[in-house]
Amino acid sequence: MAKNSTPTTADAAPRQTKQQIMIDLLRRPEGAGIEEITAATGWQSHTVRGAMSGALKKKLGLDITSEKIEERGRVYRIER
Repeated sequence: MAKNSTPTTADAAPRQTKQQIMIDLLRRPEGAGIEEITAATGWQSHTVRGAMSGALKKKLGLDITSEKIEERGRVYRIER
């Protein structure tokens, strides 16, 4: 690619949105706590909870479960 040319869609890396970061964390086998998601996204905890409820559950239809784990606190996961 020439030095001053604009990258094409094929050249550009896929965009990693904060919502996608949150989904990736929740899809891990160990899930993610609110603190982990806030650290990764820069969002406040109430924004993370709102995104889980609104964007992920209602709009995208993802099944999010939670459980309290003594060592980690409340852990959320996307059920596959």
